[in-house]
Amino acid sequence: MIFLEKLKKIDRGIVVLMLCLVAVGTVAVYRATTGTKLDGLHISGMMYFGVFCIPMLLVTVFNYRLLTGKLAYYLYAFGIGMLAYVHWKGQVVNGAARWLSIGSVEIQPSEPVKLFTILLAAHLLHKRQGEKLRFVQDLLPVGVVFAIPIVFILKQPDLGTALVFVGIFFGMLWMGNIRLSYMLTAVGAAGVAIGTVLWLYYVDHELLAKMIKPHQMSRIQTFLEPASDPQKSWHYEQALMAIGSGQLNGNALDQQQGSIPYAYSDSIFAVVGEKYGFLGAAILLMLYLLLVYRMVGIILETKELAGSYLITGTTAMLVFQIYVNIGMHIGLVPLTGISLPFISYGGSSLLTNMVALGLVLNVKIHQGSFE
Repeated sequence: MIFLEKLKKIDRGIVVLMLCLVAVGTVAVYRATTGTKLDGLHISGMMYFGVFCIPMLLVTVFNYRLLTGKLAYYLYAFGIGMLAYVHWKGQVVNGAARWLSIGSVEIQPSEPVKLFTILLAAHLLHKRQGEKLRFVQDLLPVGVVFAIPIVFILKQPDLGTALVFVGIFFGMLWMGNIRLSYMLTAVGAAGVAIGTVLWLYYVDHELLAKMIKPHQMSRIQTFLEPASDPQKSWHYEQALMAIGSGQLNGNALDQQQGSIPYAYSDSIFAVVGEKYGFLGAAILLMLYLLLVYRMVGIILETKELAGSYLITGTTAMLVFQIYVNIGMHIGLVPLTGISLPFISYGGSSLLTNMVALGLVLNVKIHQGSFE
């Protein structure tokens, strides 16, 4: 009975927007795989969505105050244990050990660890009760909480997912009332690091090649000088051509689709751009904008800091992934392995994103209620 009473308070706007995004993703995966050996993959995506509605609803009605309490430590420890096990016994796919096989099911532990990290960070930040964050007592513990999974994920290697953790970290610190001087110092340090990489790339290419891994150098080169190596920039060029061929209303001739690597997953935005053109891509971006707008609205409505920090972390996670995934296909950022939330095919990412929205709905439902 309590379960049904709580569900009556659910934010229908977020649910409708999620359903719209999943519908767009299902159609996009269908268009990306029809006539290929992966034909029918969209059916699997729909089945995943149906099954994942159960954990999403359970998370929605389970009081978030328990999740951001001491339980957050156990969930985080479990997540780190999974990452450690992946490092030891993970399944290697395309040269990266990111997956665990449980029977016939494969999971990517780094996905749920995002949420476990957000929960623990929300717990630690809540202790400060909105006061300015102190460097040693507050920033360092939260930094360590994020640094541990980042180190494990970089060893897989999976730079894209590691960067998502960085985006979540800065988003939560900003909401956690970090001192402006600390934030400016961090932004300045990031700027210096990026500037140093650019300077070395053009001035001392060999030194930079010794400092970073070959695949990282390849992505930097592809981003800065696509024409310098057509073979390495193939993915980037094909994505741009596909999006450009969509023009205003879309292109139904499949001119570039077969040439785009991972068109059903990380490169799904190129399929949306090709098949539905500028208008289709704009509608997708509008759906994302409305979803983020509603999530920010709930943050402003929330009177408890733990809930605000929790939603801030999930919002930062989604926004960062959306920006980087779309940006890497239109030349704003280098190519990296980040899925497009609710659009890309992938069970682990879909489950994580649905549970993330479940946490947002949870905070909305339990405002003023301690049951």
